[in-house]
Amino acid sequence: MLTEDAYPVNSRVVVQGKRGPEVATVRSEAQPEDGTRGGMILRQAAPADLAEWKRLEQEGEDLKWFLRARVRDRRLPVKIVAAELTLDGALLTVSYSAEERLELGPLIQDVREQTRARVNFVATGPREQAQMLGALGACGRENCSSNHLQEFAPVSIRMARDQQLPLNPEKLSGPCGRLLCCLQYEHGQYVELLRDLPRKNARVCHTESGACGKVVKLHPLTQTVDVLGEAGAGYLPNLPVASLTPAKDGPPRKE
Repeated sequence: MLTEDAYPVNSRVVVQGKRGPEVATVRSEAQPEDGTRGGMILRQAAPADLAEWKRLEQEGEDLKWFLRARVRDRRLPVKIVAAELTLDGALLTVSYSAEERLELGPLIQDVREQTRARVNFVATGPREQAQMLGALGACGRENCSSNHLQEFAPVSIRMARDQQLPLNPEKLSGPCGRLLCCLQYEHGQYVELLRDLPRKNARVCHTESGACGKVVKLHPLTQTVDVLGEAGAGYLPNLPVASLTPAKDGPPRKE
């Protein structure tokens, strides 16, 4: 029977993935099965597994460059991103991207003449490409998609808005050109923190000073807001939410 430390973090294992057997790296300690994760660990990767994995990795790299040459010769508007073989050598997955629908029959025939593996062409988006190629994120670390993410959860601009981040596309986009995956990590906590804060543009009054004005900025982590005061009250920063009351004649709350 396997113990919890049978597969230490960063050790190599053989897993049964969606495509077939593959070599993978353990990224976390053992966790309870929740029924949502796909795949299964078959065994600790033996030296023979690692040697075969390296050989197949090089074979896939050679096939990738072969296909890129054929694409160039045929003047096809397609980008070959990766060519990966399963550990048993039975399946070759060719990842590609294209702006329009293409007839891939000639390319499939070309690669079938180079390998005995079954060939599967898979269209990939920008996030999948960043996952396979690897890149550095804005934080200076390896991007999450190529490090530990197993699937891509939806990310919306509302997540950035709820976290009071500047809506600057350059700062909110990852190396793939899409919204940062990490915007989703703390979004649930921000939603909880925002529930006790007045909405932006709502009219409120400060109980201590009696000044009233419009909420212009929210600070969820400190549970404070900035208010643009009326009647010469000026700008009132970092007012605790507990010291505010809705203005009786204020308009309906809105975004």
